[in-house]
Amino acid sequence: MTGAALARSQLPLPLVRRGKVREVYAVGDDQLLLVASDRISAFDVVMREPIPYKGAVLTQMSAYWFDLLKDISSSHFVTCDVTEIINRIPDLESYDSTLEGRSTLVTRTDPVPFECVVRGYLSGSAWAEYAEEGTLAGERLEPGMVESQQLDPPLFSPASKAYEGHDENITFGVMRDALEGDLAERLRRMSLELYAEGCRIAAERGIIIADTKFEFGIAPGGQVMLIDELLTPDSSRFWPADRYEPGRGQPSFDKQPLRDYLAESKSDGSWDGAAPPPTLSAEIVAQTSARYLDAHRRITGSELPIV
Repeated sequence: MTGAALARSQLPLPLVRRGKVREVYAVGDDQLLLVASDRISAFDVVMREPIPYKGAVLTQMSAYWFDLLKDISSSHFVTCDVTEIINRIPDLESYDSTLEGRSTLVTRTDPVPFECVVRGYLSGSAWAEYAEEGTLAGERLEPGMVESQQLDPPLFSPASKAYEGHDENITFGVMRDALEGDLAERLRRMSLELYAEGCRIAAERGIIIADTKFEFGIAPGGQVMLIDELLTPDSSRFWPADRYEPGRGQPSFDKQPLRDYLAESKSDGSWDGAAPPPTLSAEIVAQTSARYLDAHRRITGSELPIV
């Protein structure tokens, strides 16, 4: 199977949701099958060209982190081994080649309607807000900070979850008022612990995790579980530690070549920022794929199994 396969999966299972880059299928009443495609989205627009191996990178890196961080939080992860998945779901026997490397069987949960964002460095939308208002999610930060400056201690900065369009940064108080009991406090504490341990592990590989988002769900028995993907290039900002320099943007292990190309297309007027997107050159596709594969290699210490 090539990495460019699987533009959209079509499986003989009830489709729960078809997102921008992933399909979610029901497996009975208590499990889901997540299939990560090679589709890629930027500036809220899905590109026509797939990025080889992207779906497998997100799947395998998440599995890696779910295992490493299980002592801090249980997760919805059951298995991403395609043979085991086929054994559990016999209807999928003829689909093993399209599912290999990019499918995950998970426990079904009731998702918490907030993204638990932890920021260790002032970058992205946080830097944009600070540069304009001196705040992050409406809360004032110290004056005189520069782009990419480390935040010590890291900040918990939740966001409302949006399946379409942009998530919206909110204050912790808004999140706390919306959730019952001490759930917001628990999620903040767990998120900061997960981020700290993830940063420690990544630092051993020469990687800075500038920020990341965690998502949680409540299992039928009331257990809080990590869900979705975990510490991947799509949910996190990874920087090479040996090139870190505050006061500017940093090189990153994600879809930055694609973002740069699209930003240039918007700047020169060749693209208006809406669908349909501009055609991606083979070079941009290859560069973006290489970034994802490099992130997997550096973080896990191994090559992607299906390459």
